[in-house]
Amino acid sequence: MTSTPAAVGWAERHQVALYVAAITGAVVVGLLAPAAEHAGSLINPAIAALLFVTFLGVPFAAIGRAAKDARFLGSLLVLNFLVVPVVVFGLSRFVAADEALLVGVLLVLLTPCIDYVIVFTDLAGGAHERLLAAAPILMLLQMLLLPAYLWAFAGRDVVDVVDPEPFVEALVVLIVIPLAAAAAVQALVRRSPPVERAQNVAAWTMVPLMMIVLATVIASQVATLEHGDLSTVLKVLPIYVAFLVVMAPLGRLVAIRSGLDVPAARALTFSGATRNSLVVLPLALALPAELALVPLVVVTQTLVELVGMVVYTRVIPRILPDPVEAARSA
Repeated sequence: MTSTPAAVGWAERHQVALYVAAITGAVVVGLLAPAAEHAGSLINPAIAALLFVTFLGVPFAAIGRAAKDARFLGSLLVLNFLVVPVVVFGLSRFVAADEALLVGVLLVLLTPCIDYVIVFTDLAGGAHERLLAAAPILMLLQMLLLPAYLWAFAGRDVVDVVDPEPFVEALVVLIVIPLAAAAAVQALVRRSPPVERAQNVAAWTMVPLMMIVLATVIASQVATLEHGDLSTVLKVLPIYVAFLVVMAPLGRLVAIRSGLDVPAARALTFSGATRNSLVVLPLALALPAELALVPLVVVTQTLVELVGMVVYTRVIPRILPDPVEAARSA
């Protein structure tokens, strides 16, 4: 394995500041250049590239072992598809009178993350390979269950206007293809040193790719802002903050009740709190004109969540401490 260049190490140490810089730059560009809305066409390719390098960094042998962990998978499904919907239903009542805000909140909070949650879980010492193994299952189940949740929480009229095609496309483009490509590269690494070097180079691009994803998503949506939209969208901020606050203790509770080890418990807690905003954005963009605010509601959750994940990487190891780490620091 080749050594990590100093520039790459610097980027990894300062990745949060770099993400903030990307977000700030994207907001400025979106406000000053209306043509930035066309950057939306780059969102899916950028996310696919990010997931490819994310998948590339996890040994597929570990994924196979993680996929057989019934206790972790069961806890993951209970937290994301039983506990989270109850929380979301309660929080969404605060915007139930505004259909666009309600649909946006439901779309993003009812869909568990399958992309950068892996990165943040790893930063917090969680079992990121177990989340990677569960990603296809989480994606498939949220695609199947989301219409039922929307019908129960928002009514049948909302379900009728949601086009499932972008979700299916997201499953293939953002999960199946990057996962298969990463598996192929890992298989070639054992036979080809040049491929191994290429794998290392690809892994170093994770921070820049995350910056590109954030910039394209935010610039494309900010560019569509119209007068009065911002004040309306800001109404969902307290909901997103409350969701992050509530899900930390709930994730910890489910993990402890399930008897998970510390890395798995941290991974479970991150999964319950992080949402699929980048993947559901194409679904939001496909909604009719009367729900034009929904993509902005979804992107707002991304901004809140990124700040929340920085906090989580520090808080979760404290509320779910590793006994070995604690003994060493004692």
